[in-house]
Amino acid sequence: MSRKNLVIGLALSCVIILSSGKADAKKIPSGGPTATRLVTGLQGAIGSTTGPDGALYVTEGPAVLTPPADRIPRVDPQTGEKTTFASGLPIGGAIDVAFIGKTAYVLVTLVSSDIGGSDIDSIYRMDGPNSFTVVADIGEFNLNNPPTIPFPFEVPTGVLFALQTYRGGFLVTDGHLNRVLRVTLDGEVSELIAFDDIVPTGLAVSGKTVFMAEAGPVPHRPEDGKVVAFRPKSPIATEVASGAPLLVDVEFGCSHRLYALSQGDYSGGPEGSPALPNTGALVKVKGDGTFTVVTDGLDRPTSLEFIGNTAYVVTLTGEIWKIKGVSGPPCGRSH
Repeated sequence: MSRKNLVIGLALSCVIILSSGKADAKKIPSGGPTATRLVTGLQGAIGSTTGPDGALYVTEGPAVLTPPADRIPRVDPQTGEKTTFASGLPIGGAIDVAFIGKTAYVLVTLVSSDIGGSDIDSIYRMDGPNSFTVVADIGEFNLNNPPTIPFPFEVPTGVLFALQTYRGGFLVTDGHLNRVLRVTLDGEVSELIAFDDIVPTGLAVSGKTVFMAEAGPVPHRPEDGKVVAFRPKSPIATEVASGAPLLVDVEFGCSHRLYALSQGDYSGGPEGSPALPNTGALVKVKGDGTFTVVTDGLDRPTSLEFIGNTAYVVTLTGEIWKIKGVSGPPCGRSH
């Protein structure tokens, strides 16, 4: 992208298009997976994770038509019951969440002074239901270490998007500065890998290998929606699959099958605009480097989790959809 990229839109402007959904269930023909709406009413929902207790945890942050939130709801994956797990985060900044053991960490972005805020773009460690500690000042790192690959950007502190635990610390994608950062629990921040203007989004890890989704620049052509893989000491990412527009997440499901989440067809609006409503899809990575559609018709999805052979999809419209039977027969829990 040449100015404001997709991730700024996801974090700021996309949530102006709120809806309650048009159906309670979707089903792919020929005995395919069934998608049922589990939760409604979330605010600015973008990131998610499965906690150590098997529940879903979702970030509520940016919102326009409703007051910006500062919460992490806990969601029962069976009943959809919502409770507040944490609150008191910088208003409108929480974008993803992850656990190390029983401790939750929250990725916060777009709250720094360079865009008119007064907080720190960082990973926040949850110390109590309403108390947090800054682990690392990622915004300050970005200010002091701008990208060396030439492309225009507007937010020098970056637009952080995905948080992934990795070897005792974290990986963070920056969808504006087009790189993946490595952050230790001691607060050290370093650049793991840098890219051209490809808009990195979601992350998954298998052993030492990192898998990453790319939304691709405007106009978010299907061929630019990719899953790539790399290792810590490799300066180059290898393409795993391509062919789905505006990818926002990647996760492993049952039997170590790899899936990605497509937000859908480009709306043609200004840079940062979300996909067209009801054009998103859950797709599976095939061995030939393409994707096959598992469930389509999703409304601007943002985040994907697996518990067993059931997928959970979080959407910009404040919903969570439960998609059963994604990987065939039941299997052990996968995240």
